Amino acid sequence: MTPTRAYTDGKYGQVHYAICGEGNPLVLMHQSPTHMIQFQNVWGPLSDRGIQAIGIDLPGYGCSDGPNEVPSMEDYADVVPTVLDALGIDKADILGHHTGSMVATEVALQFPDRINRIILNGPCPFSDDEREFFRPIMANEKNYGPREDGSHLTEQWNSRIGAQPGWTDLDAIHRNVVAGAAAWPNAWFAHDAVINYDHAEAMKKITQPCLIMSNNGDTIHAIAARAKEICPHFDYSEQEGGTFDFIDEQPVVWADAVAEWLNR
Repeated sequence: MTPTRAYTDGKYGQVHYAICGEGNPLVLMHQSPTHMIQFQNVWGPLSDRGIQAIGIDLPGYGCSDGPNEVPSMEDYADVVPTVLDALGIDKADILGHHTGSMVATEVALQFPDRINRIILNGPCPFSDDEREFFRPIMANEKNYGPREDGSHLTEQWNSRIGAQPGWTDLDAIHRNVVAGAAAWPNAWFAHDAVINYDHAEAMKKITQPCLIMSNNGDTIHAIAARAKEICPHFDYSEQEGGTFDFIDEQPVVWADAVAEWLNR
């Protein structure tokens, strides 16, 4: 199924979004430094399960205009009510994956009257030690700029393949590397916001019904699963295998897990 794409005016310029299907609206927030292309395999499965999926490119990613200075996670959240207003939707459910889980959290906190339920797919309640471990890795995205010999593309390719043992979907690797390269020179902005955001404390403030999702093949699964200890009153759903490209790899399994919780 092919979504309908459009633009609306946002805090940093034009915001690119897509909508697909009919039913209960579900906003999808992507990981970084990719864009909503990571949801291309689930438009149809979500629609088949009575869910109207709404994908949004975060400012500076995909086809959305971006800021010239690093936004905070709180700044990124502003993009969601902007799109909901453009669509004439008062309230929606929201799902965020990795970086998107933090954006979704902030949306739920800042705009509680616009969000019914929230799904945190691979939340990131980093400890201080983990934050310092990931900081230089994420900062490497500052070097994504073009080089005459094209070695910057090889470096990005090798970095992504090396970040996740057990990857199986070459197309997903390709799509995400291309998306990260296209976000230059500010591909690192969202991950900088990630590393400076206290997701553990923010999650504790969520008042909407919440589902924590994770697949045990994801490199950050142990961190994501920790969220159920931080917020034991949240529901929890764990899928087998996969990588951090699980949504690309097993779209039907993923959509089943999402719909099962939303359709209760």
